[in-house]
Amino acid sequence: MGRIIRFVLILIMLGGLGLIGYSYSGYLVPAQQTVTLPVEIDVD
Repeated sequence: MGRIIRFVLILIMLGGLGLIGYSYSGYLVPAQQTVTLPVEIDVD
C-alpha cells in the first residue's frame, strides 16, 4: 500500500514539474495583435 501511495505522489510531482516546464517553454504564450482605437475627447 505504501508503494502505491509513493508512486502516486511521484506521478503528481512529475506532472507538476512537467506543467511548469511546459509553461516556461513558450508554448503557452497568447497570440498578440496591435489594437488601435480612436478616442474622442469632448472638451468644451
